[in-house]
Amino acid sequence: MNDVKVVFEPYGKRVKASVGELVFSIAEKAGVAIRSECGGRGVCGKCKVIILDQNAISKLSDIEMNHLTSSEIISGYRLACQTRVLKNVVVAVPPESIMQPPKLMILGFERDVKLSPVVRKLHLLLPEPTLSDIRPDFERLLESAQERFKDFGGLDIDYDVLKMLPEILRRSHWDITLVMWDRRIIGVEPGDTSDRIFGLALDIGTSKIVGHLVDLKSGRTIAVASIENPQAVYGEDIITRITHASKGDANLKELQRLAVDGINKVLHEVCENSGVDPFNVYEVMIVGNTAMHHFFFGIQPKYVAQSPYVPALRKAVSVKAKDLGVDAYPCGIVTSLPIVAGFVGADAVADVIATGMHELSENSILIDIGTNTEVFVGNRDYLLCCSCASGPAFEGAHIKHGMRAVTGAIEKVHIDNNFDVKYETIGGVKPLGVCGSAVIDVIAEMFKHGIIDANGRINSQIESPRIRASNEGLEFVIAWKDETATGREITVTQKDIREFQLAKAAIYSACSILMKKRGLSEEKIDFLFIAGAFGNYINPENAKVIGLIPDVTSEKIRFVGNTAVAGAKMALISKEMRNAAEQLVEKIRYHELAADPNFNQEFINALNIPHRFIGRFPSIRKHLKSFR
Repeated sequence: MNDVKVVFEPYGKRVKASVGELVFSIAEKAGVAIRSECGGRGVCGKCKVIILDQNAISKLSDIEMNHLTSSEIISGYRLACQTRVLKNVVVAVPPESIMQPPKLMILGFERDVKLSPVVRKLHLLLPEPTLSDIRPDFERLLESAQERFKDFGGLDIDYDVLKMLPEILRRSHWDITLVMWDRRIIGVEPGDTSDRIFGLALDIGTSKIVGHLVDLKSGRTIAVASIENPQAVYGEDIITRITHASKGDANLKELQRLAVDGINKVLHEVCENSGVDPFNVYEVMIVGNTAMHHFFFGIQPKYVAQSPYVPALRKAVSVKAKDLGVDAYPCGIVTSLPIVAGFVGADAVADVIATGMHELSENSILIDIGTNTEVFVGNRDYLLCCSCASGPAFEGAHIKHGMRAVTGAIEKVHIDNNFDVKYETIGGVKPLGVCGSAVIDVIAEMFKHGIIDANGRINSQIESPRIRASNEGLEFVIAWKDETATGREITVTQKDIREFQLAKAAIYSACSILMKKRGLSEEKIDFLFIAGAFGNYINPENAKVIGLIPDVTSEKIRFVGNTAVAGAKMALISKEMRNAAEQLVEKIRYHELAADPNFNQEFINALNIPHRFIGRFPSIRKHLKSFR
């Protein structure tokens, strides 16, 4: 018999598995969500589980030996992606390994726009055919529509609608409502349904999917929902997912299915919460980075990740909902905004139109911080943009006690002159780890108090129990074990600081290079927009202290939230915004950082805290002990 029984605690889930099967794969099939930033490749070390019966599983691998401490190994800790089951076994998922819903930014800055949706409805009472009026059904419909409104001439009709047209007209006794998307009839409904017309604006993010259900008659958002992107089981970063999709069509189809499943969950939730029938959702406007765009439409994304990083297309894509498996009106349209480049996608275009920086005479910087960070610099004359691989540190990956912004994550930190630490957690519960905003605070606070120097090195000469040696070098204790939910100290290590230095240097270098190419100094920047879920929770002064963002005055900084979904909504309700997005991608000048001869030196200079040339941060210098 080759089957074994595996029990997952604290869920009490019992499943059958094959001998030799990985715990990570078994958990996935059982619906037990275990953290994994690397998609089960043994890189991140986040998929820790506890298995006391070591005889029931495979031996420790070299990868596990590198990720687990000696005390963890003694306590039965293993990596789910490296451990194979040999006998019946109980697998305990510790709190720090449980994948929880993130603290999502579901709203964003949204400008008022003229209401002019592409989807429209028209109620008609058609004259019945007679022996003296034998006009075909479609022509009868068109002529009646044009009699009511002159601009309804020259309409086309969807093939699936045309097939049902004769039956619908006669069953409804010639009392119908036309549903039109642009110049195409996508629906003919019995009776007067002109008051029920909705659309869905969606941000398909790497880590989350956020949707706004919009009444297209008023332009008002009537329900909002969000979920974690189910593709995370194949890796929490884009490159891992692209690698998975590149291995075969079946893998790409699975990633597409997961994206569609996630969208349908959001769709059904907003409809249930508002009492709207999903069949009255006639258009879905999506934005996302270029890889997520390709995943969703089933386009092979592997060339996006290979030099010269070319996407399949740039212009907007429109596909029938039923062809993608989206549970909206079957002949409704799923549309994406256009994309700029391989790593500057429709979400970045939405960021721009939401902030309106392309219409401003003033100079602006827009930074959408994430695993991949997009930067725009300029004004209405023209915009320069680039993308930088800022790494997953902002979402907790590659940080020893890092985690995403979920319940139990430390999100704010303050260190006093005695090196005592005060912190706040999401949900106000005992801490499980630290999220990106807290790591920024910790590094900034450590720098302010001389705990680390400009090179990011921890000062071993300071006498404090919070500074101690570990197997991985020096570390600073944020929370003692009796304070935490795991019963273990939460620390920031020297390696963690290095990871963050790499991430912040990439972002600052991107800003610096684009500013120089536009001939702009910090004094000439009028607005600095920080977009995205992560950006909304950072302390701007601490972000400047560590050299993450240029040293512009704090009153010029605008936290604009999820402008990706806000821009998607604006395009959903306004033809003008949709056209502006199409024109925008033709005018944006994309700059490839990898080909910039100054990038390496800029990056090296930006590794220092806040920067090798402290003169670039005059507002910070007076606060820092390192420079007194």
